[in-house]
Amino acid sequence: MVPGEKRYGGDMAIAGATPGPGAVQAGAVELLNLPDLGIGVLLPELALLVNTRALAYAATHGRVLLPTQPPFVALRFADRTALAGELLTPGAPDRQLYVLLALFAAAAFDTAAHLHTAVAIRQRHPGLVWIGFPAPGADGLWRFPDYSYGRRLASEHPLTTLGGHPA
Repeated sequence: MVPGEKRYGGDMAIAGATPGPGAVQAGAVELLNLPDLGIGVLLPELALLVNTRALAYAATHGRVLLPTQPPFVALRFADRTALAGELLTPGAPDRQLYVLLALFAAAAFDTAAHLHTAVAIRQRHPGLVWIGFPAPGADGLWRFPDYSYGRRLASEHPLTTLGGHPA
């Protein structure tokens, strides 16, 4: 759902449709397998659903798929994109499952949701680097000198601790 470059020359799973990192490089698989999410056990069944839909797509669009690859992987990038559009269309069968997968892929890339933010920054998480997420200050805290809507909305409480916590 967030395309990226191939991990190596013969990589078939990632279409390599764009330079730079994508959801896989940013940890989407790790995020989907987090025990706290509880969906890792469902991934083989979700892959079967996606591959079944990819076979149907290929048949209806006259695409010949390599038998050595899973059907979704065997589709060209443009066909993967078109199939994703069909899967995510309101009213499509199992749409909620595909929306869930798309959201988690985006969350892995845009927020490093599977990592603590400080750890992700230290490890130079590819999605956070790509979007220009700022590093914390020397004390490890994020402060933003420019306020929302261009003005400060509230004064800091006088008993706020140095760590930014209410007293």
